[in-house]
Amino acid sequence: MKNAQKEKFKPILSVLPDSPGVYQFFDSADEIIYVGKAKNLKKRVSSYFTKDYFENNKVKVLVGKIHKIEYIVVQTETDALLLENNLIKKYHPRYNVMLKDDKTYPWICIKNEHFPRIFYTRNVVNDGSSYFGPYTSVYMVKVLLDLVKQLYPLRNCKLNLSSENITKKKYKPCLEYHIGNCLAPCIGLQKEENYKESIAHIKKILKGNIQEVILYLNSLMKSYANETKFEEAQLVKEKIEILEKYKSKSTIVSAGLSNVDVFNILDDNNFAYVNFLKVVEGRIVQAHTVELKKKLDESIEDLLLMAIVEIRQRLQSNAKELIAPINLELLDVKIHVPVRGEKKSLLELSERNLKYYRLEKQKKAEKKKEKHSGKRILETIKKDLNLSSLPSHIECFDNSNIQGTNPVAACVVFKNAKPSTKDYRHYNIKTVKGPDDFASMEEVVFRRYKRLLDEHKSLPQLIVIDGGKGQLSAAVKSLKK
Repeated sequence: MKNAQKEKFKPILSVLPDSPGVYQFFDSADEIIYVGKAKNLKKRVSSYFTKDYFENNKVKVLVGKIHKIEYIVVQTETDALLLENNLIKKYHPRYNVMLKDDKTYPWICIKNEHFPRIFYTRNVVNDGSSYFGPYTSVYMVKVLLDLVKQLYPLRNCKLNLSSENITKKKYKPCLEYHIGNCLAPCIGLQKEENYKESIAHIKKILKGNIQEVILYLNSLMKSYANETKFEEAQLVKEKIEILEKYKSKSTIVSAGLSNVDVFNILDDNNFAYVNFLKVVEGRIVQAHTVELKKKLDESIEDLLLMAIVEIRQRLQSNAKELIAPINLELLDVKIHVPVRGEKKSLLELSERNLKYYRLEKQKKAEKKKEKHSGKRILETIKKDLNLSSLPSHIECFDNSNIQGTNPVAACVVFKNAKPSTKDYRHYNIKTVKGPDDFASMEEVVFRRYKRLLDEHKSLPQLIVIDGGKGQLSAAVKSLKK
């Protein structure tokens, strides 16, 4: 098959340029099944048809499905990397690595509208709004939104505050205005220019540039004081104190690190995990981890490069310095591989985050496996016993006595293939004298299900009786009552 495919594509392989670019493999249905980048298109695409590369089983399957090859020439390898990332996101080729992360992570949205609202959301919509995140917890989002609320009175209504509607006086101020949470832009009491200035400061805070906002407010406070506007100066001072208090609680890693992105990768057989830490003004302001499912035994370098490009694009990071565990080539940024010091400590912190993330994934997978295993057991029981429904609720009975005295019984309950210990019951036999297992079973089964019926509780799909035909007949007799 290798020689046949090589002969088939010999014309295009012979004319491929020795330039950086992106190549696309199409199948017989004219669908893109793989997108790749290359420093040298001719060498890279030709390598798929060499003996060493073709011995990889996954590559062998891919090459066997190639029906057409197309390519795009670009200026630099970085351009190729960016274009590859965009094409993968657009076409979702079957054999490309895809970044997986939790789509329900919380974000902070600054709405694209007149007098923008700021709120927490789990849905990122391409509507021109600004999104900040994702954050690892809702608590962090609430802390930031509370900080914003303390600093700037913003509207939270959904009114269309166009200049036309405000001029026509279509609205009346609500309770939020009267309690001081809003400055009533709906009736023209707050100018849009002032509101936009507040939004600009909020964006800087959410990006981690708190010191820049503090410096501006300090300048404004002094200006008010010089003009003897002491009340306004006091209000600005209170904002500075709020920001300083929040800043003091933030995680400080190094005052000497200004704007750095930290990336680390953990390889794990069929998967890889990439962690991202954003450091601004010496503080970690953002952390995010993604999972990559390998398709063609990709190298660590390729996986990390792809993740870096995707994460930086998605989170709109423009840091000019990256810290990484391996040396990579990216023209627009400086990549540092530290061996000691503060930057090395950051890399180790990123690695710890990766290990915790992997452990969490493994625990979730084990729980899922356990759940599916339980369902398989119930399916088997249903089939073997010819039950009409899945026995998700099973109850088991046994009784005992001490040499014919003190008869007791127990009921053990299983729900969804797991012991439901809160439903376990112990019974002292009341109506039977002497060692009579049959009568004891009849009593305890009757008492159990009479009570469940009286309390309108659910009945089991399967009842298991420990004993012989006599105990079984006694239980059936009680159920018929």
